[in-house]
Amino acid sequence: MDYEPKDNEYLKDVKGCATYTEIKEWIMSEYGLKVSSLYVAQIKDKCGFDKRLNYNMGENKSHVPKCPQEKEKAIMAAFKHFNMI
Repeated sequence: MDYEPKDNEYLKDVKGCATYTEIKEWIMSEYGLKVSSLYVAQIKDKCGFDKRLNYNMGENKSHVPKCPQEKEKAIMAAFKHFNMI
């Protein structure tokens, strides 16, 4: 027997997962802001999310920009939209 739920109510307590691209596209459409993957990763770190290992680490010689407050708020809104927090 196949079961097809009538709505997504059964998913309301399940933590969501969105790709960096989905998050960046949602922020662009909702806020008109362009955010980098670096900023999304910084906010994921701040929230304590698990991330995959980054093999492109560099030599720690360059300056790493910090996510501006305006973009941090937009990223947090995206996390809420995708049920990540």
